[in-house]
Amino acid sequence: MPKNSKVVKRELDDEVIESVKDLLSNEDSPEDAFKKSELIVDVREEKDTDVEEESEVEDERPAWNSKLQYILAQVGFSVGLGNVWRFPYLCQKNGGGAYLLPYLILLLVIGIPLFFLELSVGQRIRRGSIGVWNYISPKLGGIGFASCVVCYFVALYYNVIIGWTLFYFSQSFQQPLPWDQCPLVKNASHAFIEPECEKSSATTYYWYREALNISSSISESGGLNWKMTVCLLAAWVMVCLAMIKGIQSSGKIMYFSSLFPYVVLICFLIRALLLNGSVDGIRHMFTPKLEIMLEPKVWREAATQVFFALGLGFGGVIAFSSYNKRDNNCHFDAVLVSFINFFTSVLATLVVFAVLGFKANVVNEKCIAQNSEMVIKFLKTGNISQDIIPHHINLSAVTAEDYRLVYDIIQKVKEEEFPVLHLNSCQIEDELNKAVQGTGLAFIAFTEAMTHFPASPFWSVMFFLMLVNLGLGSMFGTIEGIITPIVDTFKVRKEILTVICCLLAFCIGLIFVQRSGNYFVTMFDDYSATLPLLILVILENIAVSFVYGIDKWGKSRDTK
Repeated sequence: MPKNSKVVKRELDDEVIESVKDLLSNEDSPEDAFKKSELIVDVREEKDTDVEEESEVEDERPAWNSKLQYILAQVGFSVGLGNVWRFPYLCQKNGGGAYLLPYLILLLVIGIPLFFLELSVGQRIRRGSIGVWNYISPKLGGIGFASCVVCYFVALYYNVIIGWTLFYFSQSFQQPLPWDQCPLVKNASHAFIEPECEKSSATTYYWYREALNISSSISESGGLNWKMTVCLLAAWVMVCLAMIKGIQSSGKIMYFSSLFPYVVLICFLIRALLLNGSVDGIRHMFTPKLEIMLEPKVWREAATQVFFALGLGFGGVIAFSSYNKRDNNCHFDAVLVSFINFFTSVLATLVVFAVLGFKANVVNEKCIAQNSEMVIKFLKTGNISQDIIPHHINLSAVTAEDYRLVYDIIQKVKEEEFPVLHLNSCQIEDELNKAVQGTGLAFIAFTEAMTHFPASPFWSVMFFLMLVNLGLGSMFGTIEGIITPIVDTFKVRKEILTVICCLLAFCIGLIFVQRSGNYFVTMFDDYSATLPLLILVILENIAVSFVYGIDKWGKSRDTK
């Protein structure tokens, strides 16, 4: 072999040895390589199991047929009877149009963030209220159980109100309406108007004596009111049939139960605006009393109404959102549902004040007629001189402005003797300032106004059918807040649990359909949910903010 070839071979061998040394220096030790491979396998296995678990949950859990169905379910749950009778009452009581400003501010500051919190936890974890808080921390599982208990307490008496509404709905197919006139009492010689009814009103008498047949106190049960017992049974049967298949059955009903009330409210608003005096009612609503807005009580009641209007703490919002996909835009849902709820309250308040304005004008006309007759009698007996009455005023057909003029003149001339005359000023504002809330607004004030409507049975049927739909929409969310967490936690059949839940609730609810039942409804409404729900929502905030962590929650949402 030539000399130069040996040199080339030695150089090539040196290069190979150096390249091998470089490669070995970059390699890990066998132990380190094993650890790295083990870590990679573990991570892959962990990711695979997470994906498998999430995909299994996605496959097994029912889902909404469409986004519209889900939004209608949330709207149906949040928009309830409180929007029709509690919000108008609070608006009337707390400064009219001035109340809307504190309510809107607190809706933006408190309502929407808390509503978004419940939407996001349900959608992210895809479980009911028990499973959600167990997932965050096993020590916080009691929040979910407490939420179910509060839901059940509310469902017990809330469905009784739906039963009352069903009774009035069934009685509305009559002409004239049964609460239109006071009943006559007949004896051997003649017939006369029921004295108790004559002292109050026909609608008040019908509500307390015919519908509730109420006892004198809570300690006097008086036995079951069989008419209301049948209506309560019908209400629970409707809820059970709608909820027995979960969102597959209740979701389809939402199209009617959530949209129909808006049709009725718009029809009522158009009809009420055509009635005499409706503008007076709306003007009274939007006349702000700014001095009242500075009182802390107004802000407290506005915050309470925001809290209850959105259904926070009940678990229904979490239950409904748990059937969503994880990538659903719940930011948009929270804002949309909250503002739909607000505008529904304003729409219902417009309708209520328009109708109450019409009712106030009817009552005012009767007042003017009665007091004008009294003035005519005083003129005949000489208690009032004819000379003080302006010549252009005809007391037989006097207008509201002319009567007010006569009243002011008599008050000045007969200043000392005026209290003895017992004349009434007959002002519409006095009638509109009479605050009527809750059942009194729906079953007394509104029913009395509808007796003066043309075709009053038709409007009565529509009104109470609307209340039934509003009540059922809220009941679906309330029962879902009970059923979904229990099914997720204990893996029981939803159909069997729904039947047992409704049957047990009906049996317990019999205490509300006694003759003393109205007292129990008032007691449960005042004490069963107010403080417990407040505590629950505070604990929910603590759980997400401090136990789970805001940063961790935000990252977990961003990765989905």
